[in-house]
Amino acid sequence: MVQIKTPEQIAKMREAGLVVAAIHAATREVAVPGATTKDLDEAARKVLADHGAKSNFLGYGGFPATICTSVNEVVVHGIPSEEVVLKDGDIISIDCGAVIDGWHGDAAYTAFVGSGHAPELIELSRVTEESMWHGIAAMKNGNRLVDVSRAIETYIRRQPRPATGEHSLGKFGIIEDYGGHGIGTEMHMDPHLLNYVSRKRGKGPRLVPGFCLAIEPMVSLGTPRTEVLEDDWTVITTDGTWSSHWEHSVALTEDGPLVLTAPDGGRAKLAELGVTAAPDPLA
Repeated sequence: MVQIKTPEQIAKMREAGLVVAAIHAATREVAVPGATTKDLDEAARKVLADHGAKSNFLGYGGFPATICTSVNEVVVHGIPSEEVVLKDGDIISIDCGAVIDGWHGDAAYTAFVGSGHAPELIELSRVTEESMWHGIAAMKNGNRLVDVSRAIETYIRRQPRPATGEHSLGKFGIIEDYGGHGIGTEMHMDPHLLNYVSRKRGKGPRLVPGFCLAIEPMVSLGTPRTEVLEDDWTVITTDGTWSSHWEHSVALTEDGPLVLTAPDGGRAKLAELGVTAAPDPLA
């Protein structure tokens, strides 16, 4: 069952989404060489407290922190720790969420720590982020869920092979075991969104106004396969290649997509793709 939201409920999700955007801004400032991933978690906690919001990560299935901090070959679900110190040249994907009056927001981004990053890492993050926006642009009334998956996969597959460096096997791997999801009164809801097209899944539900998705491609510089470490949370690539993760929560309205977790509602990036973002209900 897919939960369809009213305009009023989408407005409340927009409130939660803007808190997530504020967490992203705060953690970007902290993600510097010498900082620990626990420092980033503490910055996120402060933003949540300042906005009177709750974390939807803390305690979820026993998760012990407010955000996920996934460094280098860690794909998702990295646990913040005083022992993980960021170094110049690292990349880190920060995934976080917020709850306002029972409505959820969820988004992730990949940050570069310090300077002097290898070209293949810069390209990895760019391709992952752009594939997300192509998926968002495919959220059109009358489309099917598979059209979002297809847009993400098609964009990635059409990119030139990345340079082969110390972090790369010279190919993009679309992570197979994790994907996007519905979002609303819970963080993870139906439907599950693959970042590639699977004939086994069929076309999926039709997209209609009130349909909300967390669209989140995860891409590596090698294998699409992952394994979970002994902490039962941290997910890494099986070949040790580095990975990127980008995510936005998006609502489909009568007027098109509204990117709930983007400060401008997705207006600028969607315009580059010839799509008009829906008006911001909080503007």
